[in-house]
Amino acid sequence: MPHPRTGLSRIITYLVLILLPLVIVTVYNLPPPDLFAYNLGRGFALLALTIMVLQVVLAARLKWVEAPFGLNLTFPFHRRMGVFAAALLLTHPFLMVLGGGGWKLLLGDNTWYIWVGRIALLTLLINVALSVWRIPLGLSFEKWRLGHNISGPVILVLGFVHSWYASVDFTLGLMQALWVALLVVAVGLYCHHRFYTPSRLRRRPYQVVDVRQEAPNVWTLKFAPPPGQARFDFLPGQFQFVTLLRRRGLPEEEHHFTISSSPAETGFHTSTIKASGDFTATIGQTRPGDLAVIQAPFGRFSYILHPEARDLVFIAGGIGITPFMSNLRHMRDVQADRRVLLLFANKTEGDIVFREELASMEAAGARPELQVFHVLSRPGETWTGERGHLDREMVQRLCGDRVQSSMFFLCCPPPMTESLRQILRDLGVPDSRISFEYFSL
Repeated sequence: MPHPRTGLSRIITYLVLILLPLVIVTVYNLPPPDLFAYNLGRGFALLALTIMVLQVVLAARLKWVEAPFGLNLTFPFHRRMGVFAAALLLTHPFLMVLGGGGWKLLLGDNTWYIWVGRIALLTLLINVALSVWRIPLGLSFEKWRLGHNISGPVILVLGFVHSWYASVDFTLGLMQALWVALLVVAVGLYCHHRFYTPSRLRRRPYQVVDVRQEAPNVWTLKFAPPPGQARFDFLPGQFQFVTLLRRRGLPEEEHHFTISSSPAETGFHTSTIKASGDFTATIGQTRPGDLAVIQAPFGRFSYILHPEARDLVFIAGGIGITPFMSNLRHMRDVQADRRVLLLFANKTEGDIVFREELASMEAAGARPELQVFHVLSRPGETWTGERGHLDREMVQRLCGDRVQSSMFFLCCPPPMTESLRQILRDLGVPDSRISFEYFSL
């Protein structure tokens, strides 16, 4: 488990790296020193390009980077910094124009490296727009990711070429050395993440040994490691990236799925997957004997990381129950001394996954001490449990005095998660006692 100071050291390292080029050019005070807007534009460009390099680091799934935060926080930060870098680069030429560069810099300068910069900026703006508005534009995740993976390195290389030839900052040998080093690191990490790691994992694939239907559109896949190889270690609640190699004309795409089994069970692990998109609609066609390329584990959605919390409240929406099953199964396996309240929201009674297993754990009265409330938004006439949505009144009523002391874990669709986080804040629960996991990264 990473020490809290580990995360702080990663943040400090990030800030130092993105500011290092600015510090160097400030110390050397290169001309023109007296044009504030012009120099600000230069600084914006240096800052943006350094951020672009570190975007590769954030996206490479490096344990050193991911472990203190989890990809659930790292990837949204990656998106926000991409937007920030685009804003800096969009502002950069206008500041230089205002600072004395003249409007010809935007409209009349046909120098080849200026055109390289224009193409890089336009490509970046298109990339950011597609990332922010992918869903409203109806762009599939796979098509977006393919374009993102191709355009990202192109933008970076074009930006480096433009800055090398267009900026006075690169008359400095120190800046040249730093820029080459950053480019080498970015290209190296990109190749490692996109080519080396997938190739290495594909040589030792896991095998699907069982496919079990849990509900009309939900299946559990059971994976066994390659012969002679131990299954990877993971914490309850973590997730994995899976590429199913099923042939039969079925899609071969990488997707992230939560691990639903307990790490205390050896020799295998499982993921429980709901058919909710083009790819997952084919999960039911998976067969024992199919192979799977697996990269794992990732995430921090685990009760293990909160040893001080004895009272826990789990709130799940639909298939968001999967990380909670991993946590609860592990608690049961190790007889963890925890008290758990589970609020499980679904549309209909038929959508409740793991209903019998949860009822058995609740009735056992052993460790963990579990209490389950099912909440249905579209209940049938015979339903006697909770009805409606998890609003403030229901959360307060079902949680009772737990609101004052429990650690809350949320795994729901993003709008529901944000609504519940606000409800909990309004009830006085600090962010330090709220852990959440989104369905998507």
